[in-house]
Parts: sequence; C-alpha cells; structure tokens
Amino acid sequence: MDIPGHLLDAENYGICHLSVIPVRMEPSDKSEIGTQLMFGDAFTILKVSPDEKWLYIKNEYDEYNGWIDRKQYKKITRDYYELISSYDSPVCKDLVGLLQGEKRFFPVLMGSTLPFYKNGMISLEDEVLTFQGEVFYPKTTKDGKFIEMTARYYLSAPYLWGGKCHFGIDCSGLVQQVYKIAGYKLPRDAYEQADCGNPIPFDELRTGDLAFFHNDAGRVTHVGIILANGHILHASGEVRIDYLDLKGILNSTTNLYTHKLHSIKRVIN
Repeated sequence: MDIPGHLLDAENYGICHLSVIPVRMEPSDKSEIGTQLMFGDAFTILKVSPDEKWLYIKNEYDEYNGWIDRKQYKKITRDYYELISSYDSPVCKDLVGLLQGEKRFFPVLMGSTLPFYKNGMISLEDEVLTFQGEVFYPKTTKDGKFIEMTARYYLSAPYLWGGKCHFGIDCSGLVQQVYKIAGYKLPRDAYEQADCGNPIPFDELRTGDLAFFHNDAGRVTHVGIILANGHILHASGEVRIDYLDLKGILNSTTNLYTHKLHSIKRVIN
C-alpha cells in the first residue's frame, strides 16, 4: 500500500508523553482509530503527511503502524529510544496513577509503561516526573488465575474500536494489555494473535487460554480470555463475561449467540 507523505532524511523517534494518543489509519481527525499509544510507548517516525500535520509512526512495542497528530508527541533521541527499548521498565498497576512535573500534572492508566522508574521518579529524557501510584514489573507467568485477575480489572470498560484503556477498549486491545501485564508480548490485532501460542482442544481448555472467533468468511475478528466453568471475558459493547461452548459465545443477557468459535490457543505454558 502506498502511504502518502514524504520520508524523513534521518531516523526520528518519539514517545507518548500524554495519557493516551489515538493512532489513526489515515492522516485526518476524521479517520478511523486503529490503535492507541499509551503513556511511555516509544516509536519510530517513518513519514510526514503532505500537509506536515501528521506523522506516520511504528510503535516499538508491537510494530503497529499508523498516523498521529504532530502536536501529540515528544521527540526523543536515538540513544534514549534504544535505551528505553531494552530497559526493564515497570507499568502502572493502578487503574489510574498520577504524574507530576514542573509544568504539568496528568493521569496515566493501568498498563502504561513508566520509563526508567526509580524511587517514585521517571525520566522522559530531559523531563523528570514524579509518579503517584503502585508499579508492577511484568514477569512471565504460568498462572491463568493471574490473567483472570488482571482481566477482571477491565470489566465494564466501554468498547471502543482501536482502544486500549479503561475509557475505551476493543477485544484485541484488552487481550494485548492483559498479557503485557502478565509478561507476554502479543500483536495488536485478533487475527495476528490467533497465530500465537499452541492450539488446544476445547475439552482441554483452562483459565487464561485465548478463544478466537470468525466471521462468515472464516476470518478471525474477535478474541476473548477463557475463564473457569464455561465462561469467557471479552470486549463486546463493554468488557463483560459471557458463556462459551463449542458453538461460540452465548450472551448472558440476551441468551443469543454472538460470535462463532474459530479456535483455542494457549500462550501461557
């Protein structure tokens, strides 16, 4: 696909210095949101739009590409980008934490990266901010109950296509964020996540496994996190818990099937 805009003469890097930034499919405020950058997400700037108002970026965490408003980022050096990409930074554990600097005070959301956190302080290269809240260092877990516990924090979060936070989240954004906190790096979209892990027969599923669902054309379009006793947690209208069987998801409110089961995958082993 031909991406509009012009290439930069040299590599440029940025970081999300706000609570959340929309990443759009086209360089326009009217364009669909494909994903979001959370605070602390670093990225490479690949192109500038023809009107020079938008930047085409690649997120370092999941290599997702899209457009961000040129006014909504902080420029960083290549050295800082490489450091943050390799540094074991914690994430915000609270639903909402607080960051405060000399000139600004704002919230950060659960799962947001806290670059170079130490003794309650973080560093955005030349800016030092004080963090108020609990931090958590993601470590790869084999405990499906931890996956469930983390996922339940998102219950009732409204559905938002492209969203990744409690104020709006989609099905694959939910799974990606929950697994990030659990120490696993997953791709952004459901059809990509379906290529991860090992296939599991339905009668062997367990808490923390992922269930994928397809449309009439057979394409994976939805994902959820399996809980115990035939339940699944997923984002559909809101983050909710419904029933799961071999046919698919049975809505616990309407008693109607809403998604057709495609496969079960186990990422945690």
